[in-house]
Amino acid sequence: MKVQALLVFLLAGSMSLMAQKSYQLQSPDRKLQTVVTVGDNVEFSLTHDGTEVLAPSAISMTLQNGEVLGAKPKVSKVTKGSVDKVIPSPFYKKAEVSDIYNEMTISFRGDYSIAFRLYNDGLAYRFITRKKGEIVVADEAATYNFSTDHKTFSAYVNSTKPTFEEQFSNSFEQPYVNEAITKLNDKRLMILPYLVDLGNGKKLCITEADLEDYPGMFLNNATDKPSLKSVHAPYPKVKQQGGHNRLQMLVKEREDFIAKTKGNRSFPWRVFVVSENDKQLVDCDMVYRLASPSRVSDVSWIKPGKVAWDWWNDWNIYGVDFRAGINNDTYKYYIDFAAEHGIEYVILDEGWAVNLEADLLKVIPEIDLPTIVSYAKSKNVDIILWAGFYAFDRDMENVVKHYADMGVKGFKVDFMDRDDQELINFLYRSAETCARYKMLVDFHGICKPTGLQRTYPNVINYEGVNGLEQLKWSPASYDMVTYDVTFPFIRMVAGPVDYTQGAMRNATRANYRPVNSEPMSQGTRCRQLATYVIFESPLNMLCDNPTNYMREKECTEFIANIPTVWNETQVLNAKVSEYIAMARQHDDIWYLGALTNWEPREMELDLFFLGDGDYKLELFKDGINADRAACDYKKEIIPVPADRKLKIKMAPGGGYAAKIYK
Repeated sequence: MKVQALLVFLLAGSMSLMAQKSYQLQSPDRKLQTVVTVGDNVEFSLTHDGTEVLAPSAISMTLQNGEVLGAKPKVSKVTKGSVDKVIPSPFYKKAEVSDIYNEMTISFRGDYSIAFRLYNDGLAYRFITRKKGEIVVADEAATYNFSTDHKTFSAYVNSTKPTFEEQFSNSFEQPYVNEAITKLNDKRLMILPYLVDLGNGKKLCITEADLEDYPGMFLNNATDKPSLKSVHAPYPKVKQQGGHNRLQMLVKEREDFIAKTKGNRSFPWRVFVVSENDKQLVDCDMVYRLASPSRVSDVSWIKPGKVAWDWWNDWNIYGVDFRAGINNDTYKYYIDFAAEHGIEYVILDEGWAVNLEADLLKVIPEIDLPTIVSYAKSKNVDIILWAGFYAFDRDMENVVKHYADMGVKGFKVDFMDRDDQELINFLYRSAETCARYKMLVDFHGICKPTGLQRTYPNVINYEGVNGLEQLKWSPASYDMVTYDVTFPFIRMVAGPVDYTQGAMRNATRANYRPVNSEPMSQGTRCRQLATYVIFESPLNMLCDNPTNYMREKECTEFIANIPTVWNETQVLNAKVSEYIAMARQHDDIWYLGALTNWEPREMELDLFFLGDGDYKLELFKDGINADRAACDYKKEIIPVPADRKLKIKMAPGGGYAAKIYK
């Protein structure tokens, strides 16, 4: 009997193995390979040139009717193809994006399929359904497995509340912890993008793209093995107006499903960027490539640029004959400053609309908006208005039309602080509505971008970053300098950031302290200048007040003249959480930026990208005393070395910025 039982067991195991089928796909350069195994479920693995990136990892989607896409799947067809094309990218870090990949789509009985794409720099997969009518998605499950307990750079959600349901509402602004997967806090959700150190210089960055009519993805490590599980916010069931100045919709209860959507559709891409070195992470285009193409036929009216911003500096101008604050005189002062320096926009941040009313058509008596907009227009400056989420959403069409007719050019929408399906749909609705009225949108208080900026190019910026505003209130122990040389390798992989830099009050590590009305940056003055080159931001703020800028003419001129979109990007030197140096080109001028962490640093930069001929370098470097007085800098104009090798030196928390021209 024991022999018979053993034979039955072996036979069953053999039949199970025979039932499994494997399908392989390689990247165009043949370094990346994914193996998709279809047996009792669907699993995929990923390797890069012999290095395991992901161990076999199961994926599935459960519908509310009980159907599980990926459970006991039956393959009906497998198709493969290749694409080699170029995508124009007018408001990006380069003028065009190469879109070269191999693709495999596995179709299953039950009217669904899973598409896999392999680029030279990563993998993406997505579910596709071909079902009639509407479907309800109860969950999309994924367990991303690793054979090694890799170190990671992980950002938790802001909330430390005990349940995941309470953690789904958060601002997506957190610094990174650098710990092994199994050492992470399994009671907290982690936000995307998420970085895994594979060793030998290789990294894996996990994010998502083309997130439409669907919730965003979180990760969690609720296992004693080196694995990450996907988590999605369920659809809101009961909401209540509240939060910051009653401008948010707080979710009090959620449904037992994550999405109610069309049955015939493609779902978001799950994205796995693989880099051989850290430089490749900074110049990755995966999310842009995978996003849906532009739905705005005429983009000629979309104008990136810089913004004189009022909120960070607390309207704290001085040396004037009027009382500074949220009033006409103050904003005319900002407009005059912007006009004098060729700055395209002035933003009216929170405070111009009547507080606690959540009604953007009610303006405080101290502000005459038509007069301000007209005055700005006479100076060749445009106005952008801040808008709280609920106030904008409740009357979107009327609000956008009213202010578009007045001559306002865009909205900075804030305090969404969610990424469930309902909120993601709000982003698309806002983008489409504003595009119809030729208005820009800057999404603040929101998750990372997933490609909406390609689909609706009037979406000019996204926050989802732990930006400079944190230094208005963070304690002296807070470390923004290390964050500055970390997030370009992680968060910026997803797209642009609304970081809001440009501080003229600068502090060493020992001298920094939070001051709400006269805030300061950590690190040197040259660091602030360099961030305008390094941080991708088509609509870039000048966060400090005009009075301070007018006292710092050299630095202000450099910031005001720097472009915000680029023809070409070259990453010159980079290491996560330590340093970064890059060059970006606009027209015939190159701009150079470099940052270090709290370590002083010397490096040699290869300016190989310059053509023949003689070039000049207009540079800003940390002063000899910048380690003691962070505002110390020196400006020089020197010839570019004939051998194109440039040696630079940075103070602790320092930076280097330059303009290169013939």
